[in-house]
Amino acid sequence: MNLLDKISSKNATVGIIGLGYVGLPLVIRFRKAGFSVIGFDIDEEKIKALKEGRSYIKHISSQDIQVLKGSLGFKATSKFTSLRNIDCIIICVPTPLTKHREPDLSYVLGTGEIIAKYLKKDQLVVLESTTYPGTTDRELKTVLETSGLKAGKDFFLAFSPEREDPNNQDYDTNMIPKIVGGYTTNCLKIADALYSAVVRKTVPVSSTRVAEAAKLLENIYRAVNIALVNELKMLFDRMDISIYEVIEAAKTKPFGFQAFYPGPGLGGHCIPIDPFYLTWKAREYDFSTKFIELAGEINTYMPYYVVEKVVGALNAQAKTIVRAKVLVLGLAYKKDIDDTRESPSLKLIELLAQKGAEVDYNDPYIPRTRKMRMYDLKKESVPLTKKTLRKYDCVVIATDHSCYDYGLIVKNASLVVDTRNVVNGYHKLGTVVRA
Repeated sequence: MNLLDKISSKNATVGIIGLGYVGLPLVIRFRKAGFSVIGFDIDEEKIKALKEGRSYIKHISSQDIQVLKGSLGFKATSKFTSLRNIDCIIICVPTPLTKHREPDLSYVLGTGEIIAKYLKKDQLVVLESTTYPGTTDRELKTVLETSGLKAGKDFFLAFSPEREDPNNQDYDTNMIPKIVGGYTTNCLKIADALYSAVVRKTVPVSSTRVAEAAKLLENIYRAVNIALVNELKMLFDRMDISIYEVIEAAKTKPFGFQAFYPGPGLGGHCIPIDPFYLTWKAREYDFSTKFIELAGEINTYMPYYVVEKVVGALNAQAKTIVRAKVLVLGLAYKKDIDDTRESPSLKLIELLAQKGAEVDYNDPYIPRTRKMRMYDLKKESVPLTKKTLRKYDCVVIATDHSCYDYGLIVKNASLVVDTRNVVNGYHKLGTVVRA
């Protein structure tokens, strides 16, 4: 039976490398569609949790994990020898930036090296990790071909960008159209057949490079527009105009306008990172992406702007930032999730501490911090009570979790710096400052 027939009959075994916010939803989707799935991750805690039927991601229910645990068609492992038994391999590993804001493909290429050890004829390898155009058909292909097999001839190679939006109640994995680009026509045919079996709609494109570029465009579009409203927020603040009221008025136009909202900085696994992948790649072509870089500068500056507002607000109360007790509300990069990747809250805490403040945080979904690539805060979430709020000189609302009682916060905090416009209407009291 050839691979296309295996996929059509759902006799193909799918291996998903990386069981985080992208990989785990894919595991669940492929398993629900009837495929046998093996999940791979180097994090033994994730493997243990899956074997015990526990979810380690807030918006993924333990019920879904229990179903996986009780299924004969699923296995979680950190042993990559099982790759030799896989028909379709999907790579869902991080693509971060270095400290110099250059692409870090070490996870992708390291995974490619592991796959090359076990690669066999007629396997499909798909990269889902966001990256610059050319990664799949050049860097990854080169690594995989150290196996002695040739892409497009001996094995199939494709790129299909992830489009996960954690905790989005309107769109889950199978509802989001899936862009698919293949190294060759046959590669595209196989990859498209695989994803067509698990999502409602695929969007086949002419090459892996087009698929890679499309993902970057999606996120650069958001980054640039968020930078625009962030810049206008700072301008309108000086003019004593609420950017939020301006946006609400502007979005009543039924055409030609889409609302974007400002914040304390960009967070998540895509928007703060992906634009810099393209700006870096553009240098190879002697091209300067000035528009993207300017947006990056503005968005990167936003945590610094918030800290300036905190310092100014404390000064207005005859207090200094040095030894001030500051509570940051929300460590996640957006509301109602437990994802801290690239969260602006982390930068806020770092900057406030550098200025001499004593900083704590509260986040109901993140009881304690963990070591990350750029941060190791070693902090635990403090309880959010009247007594707790009253002991801080300033409370910074960085993430607008729905469960927060903002009335309680404003009534008991001596100063609130609001970066999300969630206590609108209280700012005239003098104890609430927009940032």
